[in-house]
Amino acid sequence: MKNVLVITYSQTGQLADVTAQVVAPLRAAGHFVHQEVLQPVTPFPWPWPIVQFVDAMPECVQEDPPPLKPMTIPTDVDFDLVILSYQVWYLSPALPITAFMQSAEARRLLAGKPIVTLVACRNMWLAAHDAMKRMITSVGGKLRDHVVLVDQGHALATFVTTPRWVLTGKRDRWLGLPPAGVAPAEVRRASRFGHALVDALATDAEQQEAPMLTGLQAVAVNPRLAISERAVRRAFGVWSRLIRSFGQRGDWQRRPILLVFALYLITMILTVVPVSLLLQWLLAPLLRPRLERMRQQLELPSGSQVFNLAKYEH
Repeated sequence: MKNVLVITYSQTGQLADVTAQVVAPLRAAGHFVHQEVLQPVTPFPWPWPIVQFVDAMPECVQEDPPPLKPMTIPTDVDFDLVILSYQVWYLSPALPITAFMQSAEARRLLAGKPIVTLVACRNMWLAAHDAMKRMITSVGGKLRDHVVLVDQGHALATFVTTPRWVLTGKRDRWLGLPPAGVAPAEVRRASRFGHALVDALATDAEQQEAPMLTGLQAVAVNPRLAISERAVRRAFGVWSRLIRSFGQRGDWQRRPILLVFALYLITMILTVVPVSLLLQWLLAPLLRPRLERMRQQLELPSGSQVFNLAKYEH
């Protein structure tokens, strides 16, 4: 039997449900699983008031997290596998997981260990994944697999449904738009990754320099969104530095510039992103070879293939 460490933070509860589906087969197989739920000293509210929601952007982008409460991870256990289950905020890893990755505990626990990252988000996660890969490398971890579950709605619909969920806590069907978040059926299907990990641990596959979750449709990339995400990420970088020049998170001096940023964000969502997607659609015949190369590269290491689905979907 193996020892598995699960590090997670779920503000909405959605990621907690996904993580539970992945972890359940491991526990059922008899493996020791320690799940550590990260707790900031000052909790982030849910739902998020608009000012606090916008005020979190600069620190997310600049990777300047708040302190965490002491963790309860046993010090006498040598873990064989680590699962990092994290949310994406402003195209960056959520602040609690960034705080953990910058801690001495992360260096102690992750150095030399095989790691599976698990994300449930709206649809733009590539920049956060790049940041997480860099953090894993910095503490000496070894990324084996990456799993992403995304919102069930169309990209344009989620620009309405996701903010509504974040700011009000309501995620039901609204104005003809689908419910926000990952579909319940997709959450349940996440158990396939746990079953595959059970088999991998049984053969010591976690010790090999290869992914364990290929063929399970672990991650699917829309390269058109990847192009838009890069542009938005650059803009967030500029805005985050500007806003931080007015003070720290929570300072009243930041309120006026936060209002300007909020107006910019709404304008970008209503104009720049749709226009970018439209142009990419019109130019699709010319961009197709490049987009396909991007897709294959960005889906590494676990990929979008489906050849193992029948084996592991129960």
